[in-house]
Amino acid sequence: MLLSCLHKNLIEAGCDEAGRGCLAGAVFAASVILPADFVCEELNDSKQLTEKQRYKLREIIEKEALAYAVGIVSPAEIDEINILNASFLAMHRAIEQLTSTPDHLLIDGNRFKKYKSTPHTCVIKGDGKYLSIAAASILAKTYRDDYMQELHSEFSMYDWNNNKGYPTKKHREAIKAFGATIYHRNSFTLLPDDRQLTIEFEV
Repeated sequence: MLLSCLHKNLIEAGCDEAGRGCLAGAVFAASVILPADFVCEELNDSKQLTEKQRYKLREIIEKEALAYAVGIVSPAEIDEINILNASFLAMHRAIEQLTSTPDHLLIDGNRFKKYKSTPHTCVIKGDGKYLSIAAASILAKTYRDDYMQELHSEFSMYDWNNNKGYPTKKHREAIKAFGATIYHRNSFTLLPDDRQLTIEFEV
């Protein structure tokens, strides 16, 4: 069973991101404030769950959470500010949309750029330790998966409905065959021997 909080007397928001290691698509982040008495034994790090479990838990989280929000940073922004800063920005965008103001932030990982004056604690593998971070990981993951499914309808040759933009063999073979789209991150090494591909498709 995951921990409910770090500080019992504070309103805590868990934060996590999804899509940081992808070659294509935006990076998503979520922030979630759960009730102090929230209990859900099935809730865990999104990577440890099946797709069906994640979507089932998303319904529970959105129904039970005191507040939740999702932040998005586009591929163009990622190329401009780099993926680490984009991950922080996505979290900031999620936090600023919360309908309740948290007293403290629980951040998955070991680094974070301070959000305004709100204190925070970074927790390595926090999505497997705290309920609110696990909830954030599920929202970020499922909303990003929905987004990549929509992009797949435009560019099915990249297999984004399966790889979600990650650097699989099929994804890289498609990049080599068809070039990069406007959804690809040009600051990433899209192909091991070709660091910059021409944009060949328009929305």
